[in-house]
Amino acid sequence: MASVLEHSSDLELEPTGPALAWNYEEAFSRNIGLLTPIEQDRLRRSHVAIAGMGGVGGVHLATLARHGIGRFTIADPDRFELANMNRQYGARTDTIGSQKAEVMADEVRRINPEAVLRVFNEPIGDENIDAFLKDAEVVIDGLDFFAIHARRLLFREARRRGLWVLTSGPHAFGATLLCFSPHGMSFDDYFDIHDGMSEGEQIIAFAVGGSPRPIHLAYLDFKKFFSVGERRSASAGLGCQLASGLVAAEAVKVLLERGRVRAAPCYLQFDAYRQKLVKGRLLGANRHPAQRLKRWWLRRLRAAQAARSANTASR
Repeated sequence: MASVLEHSSDLELEPTGPALAWNYEEAFSRNIGLLTPIEQDRLRRSHVAIAGMGGVGGVHLATLARHGIGRFTIADPDRFELANMNRQYGARTDTIGSQKAEVMADEVRRINPEAVLRVFNEPIGDENIDAFLKDAEVVIDGLDFFAIHARRLLFREARRRGLWVLTSGPHAFGATLLCFSPHGMSFDDYFDIHDGMSEGEQIIAFAVGGSPRPIHLAYLDFKKFFSVGERRSASAGLGCQLASGLVAAEAVKVLLERGRVRAAPCYLQFDAYRQKLVKGRLLGANRHPAQRLKRWWLRRLRAAQAARSANTASR
């Protein structure tokens, strides 16, 4: 079940030092100069839906909360565990075993006690997608990398409602930004995904389309970096932080109708380790011959991983 958490704008904070009365304008006054007071008030009344509160989703939420956005719908069915510690915003020794969505809702309240949050401690699915997207003005994909069915549903239903969906995945020590306009290329068309494909094929297509220029391959061990069979992909905290910066900038543009948002098949990639920035337009999207070749290579790698696992199990 979803729970709605509301907080009054005249709330008195629990004092840990001198008594502090909450004041929105003062709390976000350092945004002025980058935003006008009218724009800041618009963000105060804006509503953003974020699916997933893990590696990128939690950082997206905290970053947007510090921009002064006042209303959120968030969803995540999982609880924090020790393996989340390297990258997830809400992962701490005192939150292990706690619901990710509830922990992150509390983080927002610590930043902005007047923020209004609708919290789903359950997976996004057919039965709750309407409630999740209700009143949203922009949607952000922070779902687990391998949650391909939920991701396709999210993008499809947001598009049907005329909503932008923003996604930025951490790729090694960098991030990729993709923005999907409700009137442009769809998620399924960009990634060349359809219902007749196996889940593994869909995940491979998502991996390749999410990194049109794999500039991070120069410094990683790909055999250990990515495994469809084990549903595991390496990721780093700095990549999640970079992703949140990219997403927040585009979310502000969409909400304030300020500046150009380059929609898919346009993409942007930045790798901090190699100090490389690449942006372009992927002609043919994931059907481009180079993309098809990458998908073929990943299928070969997946088959080899499966064969090694089978040989190990048979010994």
